[in-house]
Amino acid sequence: MGIAAVSAPGWAQQIVNLRGVLLLLGLGALSFFVAQSSAGGVVQLGAVAAAGVFWTMGLGWVFVDLTFRLRQDGRAGLLAEIIEGDPVACFLCDPEGRILAANPAAHRRFSFVPETPLAQVLDEVFASSEGVIYRLQRKAESSGHAFEDVTSHAEGFRVQVRSFDDGQTLWRLEPDSATRGARGEGDLPVLTLGRNGAILFMNPAARDLVGARVKRIEDVLDDLPIRPGSVHRLAGGGGRKVFLRASDIAAGRRELVLTPMTDSSGDGDDVGGFDRLPVPLLKVAPDGTILRANAEARRMLDMQGVDKQGAVSGNLAEYMEGLGRALSDWLREAAEGRGPHRSEFLRLSRSDQEVFVQVTLNRVVEDGVAHLVAVLNDATELKTLEAQFVQSQKMQAIGQLAGGVAHDFNNLLTAISGHCDLMLLRHDQGDPDYGDLVQINQNANRAAALVGQLLAFSRKQTMRPEVLDLRDTLSDLTHLLNRLVGEKVRLDLHHDPVLPPIRGDRRQLEQVIMNLVVNARDAMPEGGTITIETERRVLRDPFERDRAIVPPGTYVAVRVTDEGIGIPKDKLQKVFEPFFTTKRTGDGTGLGLSTAYGIVKQSGGFIFLDSVVGQGTCFTLLFPAHDVVAEKAAPAEAPATRSLPEQGSGVVLLVEDEAPVRAFAARALRLRGYTVIEAETAEDALDLLKDAALDVDVFVTDVVMPGMDGPTWVRQALEQRPETRVVFVSGYAEDAFGEGSASVPNSVFLPKPFSLAELTETVHRQFH
Repeated sequence: MGIAAVSAPGWAQQIVNLRGVLLLLGLGALSFFVAQSSAGGVVQLGAVAAAGVFWTMGLGWVFVDLTFRLRQDGRAGLLAEIIEGDPVACFLCDPEGRILAANPAAHRRFSFVPETPLAQVLDEVFASSEGVIYRLQRKAESSGHAFEDVTSHAEGFRVQVRSFDDGQTLWRLEPDSATRGARGEGDLPVLTLGRNGAILFMNPAARDLVGARVKRIEDVLDDLPIRPGSVHRLAGGGGRKVFLRASDIAAGRRELVLTPMTDSSGDGDDVGGFDRLPVPLLKVAPDGTILRANAEARRMLDMQGVDKQGAVSGNLAEYMEGLGRALSDWLREAAEGRGPHRSEFLRLSRSDQEVFVQVTLNRVVEDGVAHLVAVLNDATELKTLEAQFVQSQKMQAIGQLAGGVAHDFNNLLTAISGHCDLMLLRHDQGDPDYGDLVQINQNANRAAALVGQLLAFSRKQTMRPEVLDLRDTLSDLTHLLNRLVGEKVRLDLHHDPVLPPIRGDRRQLEQVIMNLVVNARDAMPEGGTITIETERRVLRDPFERDRAIVPPGTYVAVRVTDEGIGIPKDKLQKVFEPFFTTKRTGDGTGLGLSTAYGIVKQSGGFIFLDSVVGQGTCFTLLFPAHDVVAEKAAPAEAPATRSLPEQGSGVVLLVEDEAPVRAFAARALRLRGYTVIEAETAEDALDLLKDAALDVDVFVTDVVMPGMDGPTWVRQALEQRPETRVVFVSGYAEDAFGEGSASVPNSVFLPKPFSLAELTETVHRQFH
């Protein structure tokens, strides 16, 4: 039987086309008649022109229609020749879904007449043929082609469709048995599972295995739910076992492949089709000796010296590690049926890449000897996520530790530098002890800077944000950076001409850039170029990288790139940890990058690292752009024209739990003429204030104290003394307390460590 073809337009369309042509020709004849009967002039010329236009349109319509017909007929003829010898059913349809041509295979399989809708022809094999055709046709119109595996209770097909520019579509229906063979399933039992456990299709091997054509998965497996990559027991008694693997196909359906397992002694012997299964499988002796490995397992473990039967020489311990105890003990317990039957996550002993596997053991018996079948699943991604989570928790814990240590050190440094200031008041420059006191003071300040780096990492340092143009900030910093890099290293700056402003602490951001530049210099001992670039970057979609998600918006990007030795992959995740350094002992504290990390995060930005060993490193900083239009300009404060007086008067209530700090602060304030009342805790301060006759002008209180904290007791005290001024002191950042609550009125913040002059001047400003 040859190709059955149908002309493209139907008889109704032909009548419509003929009427249109006759109408145009008639109008042209009428216009020509009017021109002949006119006496001349404009009317005659207009009628002649109209007749020419109508006749031209009519003849053009005929030409276009003829060209379209020839093109359609040529396309149909060419496709008909192509599909003539195709062994599977093929249909050529018009844009409305009517059959224009069909090959002999289609006529042998289906019964239809020309111009029959394809959906009507496929009703005999598909329950909802119209939905299938509509879905595939829409996909083909958007991408040019589409395919889908469609199954029914009778049989299954792989439906392929190709769409052409003129709206015609070519449909090809390949039987399910052919596609199974193409995918390498051969005669394995295969069934298609619907959304609710309904079995849509079973191949002959599956029907033979189950013994009948069943409708529900409960009639196939006796130990639901489905566990892909595991052994299941068939329903119907007998204890037969199958190895099951599953894959998702279109429209929420799943394809199940059941590999029968033979059992010669009650526990199962070997997996049928061992080498053909796409799941990594090992047959292992109780002492760990690998008896057999299929192709997937050999590829995963990078095994060498394997014969054609999959036999290998070696022990499982040579390929895996990380159990925490001897693998042979674990395998022996599983072979004897002792111990909990659960999977273990192990690391492969591969030098080329890091791979983690989940190993599930199944006990089998062969000739009365127990062996183990190990099913391996790649768990690298899962373990990577776990490692990232552990790293995040570790960084958080280190940050909390750093913040606590910094707080305690700030109290100690406040006492050291404060008492040093008190001693300096009693010694002049000619005193022999004056130089020693200055050294103590300078080293205390250096220690305070180191503590500040710890607070920066833990994101608890006090920020003084302002609106910045990074081009100006980097330009002002260029002279210092050139001195830092030395003569062997060249510094290049490239700025985006349209760079939005950001909001941040200028001093802290300068410290970030200096830390990155110093690291880049140290990575190039032979010299090179450090490039600092700024650019405006707009993210229209969320950007995800290194466990961070950057929301859409406008950002200012700063890249610091060097040509140095680079950072190895195993150290990339550690560079932001405090005290981690690759430099020699004494050359660095390991706090530079951790400080930069904390400052960038506290500024609301992001920092990313790219490095290739031997080629260089690039740090990328992303800061949110600041909208200065929406922000009202604050009036500029006039600079102070007078110095603060050294002496004052008034009553100060000093609340500080650290005795050395309290002693220094009390002496410093008394030296300046203030009356100081001391309290060790917030509760003691509230007890003192119960005396209504006690007049207090200023509260000077620590923020973090045992029991009630500073802001809490101050709010209670201000209910009875609303006009009292407050000075909060703390080793933490200013916003580390009272976050989410209303600010305390008439209060200022003084960070620790503070000097004698800073304390007295701050208190004096509160008095005035």
